[in-house]
Amino acid sequence: MSRFSFDIEATDGAARTGRITMARGEIRTPAFMPVGTAASVKAMLPGAVKQTGAEIILANVYHLMLRPGAERIARLGGLHKFMNWPHPILTDSGGYQVYSLAKLRQINPDGVVFQSHIDGAEHMLSPERAIEVQRLLGADIVMVLDECTPFPASHDEAQASMELSMGWAERSKTAFEAGADHAAKAALFGIVQGGTYGDLRKRSAATLQEIGFDGLAIGGLAVGEGQAAMFEVLEATIPELATGKPRYLMGVGKPDDLIGAVRRGVDMFDCVLPTRSGRTAQAFTRTGPLNLKNARHRDDPAPLDADCGCATCTEYSRAYLHHLVRAQEILAPMLLSLHNLHFYQDLMAGLRAAISESRLDDFASDFLGALGSPKAS
Repeated sequence: MSRFSFDIEATDGAARTGRITMARGEIRTPAFMPVGTAASVKAMLPGAVKQTGAEIILANVYHLMLRPGAERIARLGGLHKFMNWPHPILTDSGGYQVYSLAKLRQINPDGVVFQSHIDGAEHMLSPERAIEVQRLLGADIVMVLDECTPFPASHDEAQASMELSMGWAERSKTAFEAGADHAAKAALFGIVQGGTYGDLRKRSAATLQEIGFDGLAIGGLAVGEGQAAMFEVLEATIPELATGKPRYLMGVGKPDDLIGAVRRGVDMFDCVLPTRSGRTAQAFTRTGPLNLKNARHRDDPAPLDADCGCATCTEYSRAYLHHLVRAQEILAPMLLSLHNLHFYQDLMAGLRAAISESRLDDFASDFLGALGSPKAS
C-alpha cells in the first residue's frame, strides 16, 4: 500500500468528497479533525472521540515539545501509543502557537527563539527542529514550520512573512526526507500564506507546488479578518492548488464557515471550537447554538437536539445538562463536548453524502436555514 493517497470520489461544483488512505487508516473527506493539542482531546476518552465519527485528530508540536517533551514521548513508544489513539494523527508544527502564546519571540531566517508560556525557558524552533519533533512523535501527517502572518498586515509585511515561510517550507521538506524511515510512511503538507492578498497567496501556492508536497494547507486565516475576507482568500487560492491533492483549511471554524469552505473546495478542517464550547456550556444544535447556563433550560425535558444520535442527546435532558453546568459538575463539559464533536462529524457526513448525490446546494440551504444563518453561500 502507498504511504499516502488521495482519491476524489465525487464532485458537486467546486466541492469534492474523497478518501485519504494511510497505513493507520482511511480518512473520508471533507473531514473534521478534533483538536488534541497536548495529546488529549479535552474532556474526551479516545474511544469516545472515535465513536463520534472522527478518523484523524490533531496534536501540536509547540505544546508537546514543551511538555512532556518529544524525546520522552518517543521513548514511551510514540504519540499514538502514548495517548491510546491508533488512528492517523496530524501534527501542527507550532508556528501559530509561537505567534499567539510565547511570552517573547524573535523571528529570524533560521527560525524562532521564544520563551515558553509555561515557565519562561528559552527555546529555538527551526524548520528542522519542527520536523524532528514530529518525527519523534510519529506523526502521520507532518506540517512544515511557517510564520502566522498577523492581521492586519500591509502588503509588504505579508509578503516578507510569506517569503520567510516559503524558505522554511523548503528546509522542512529537506529535513522530512532526511528521516527516511519516518518519511516512508508519513506525509508532508505545505502551508500557503500571504495574508488577505490574493496575489501573495497565488505566489505562495506556486512556490509550494514547485517544492512538492503531499497536500497543501491554507494558513493564516481565522485570525480576525472575518468570514467574507476568508472566503475571498479561498476563492483566490484554491484554483491555484493541484486538483489531486487534499486541501486543508487550518483552524476553522463555525458550521457556516465549514459549509462555505467545502463549497469552495476545501477537504480538511480542524478547530478547537466544539470542545472549547463544550467546556463553556455551549452546545451546537441543528436549530442553532444553546447556552446551557440559561435558566430557561432548568425544567426542559427535551434533548439538546432531537435529530442527534449521540449519547448526550439520547440519554439526557436539557434540564439535567443545565443542572450539571450550574453545579459545576465535570460531567457537563464531557457530555457537551461529546455532543459537539458528534454534531461536527454529522455535518461532515452530511456534506459528503450531499456531494456524492449532487445536492450540496439544497443541503447547505436547508442546514443553514435551520440554523438561522444566511451565510456561507
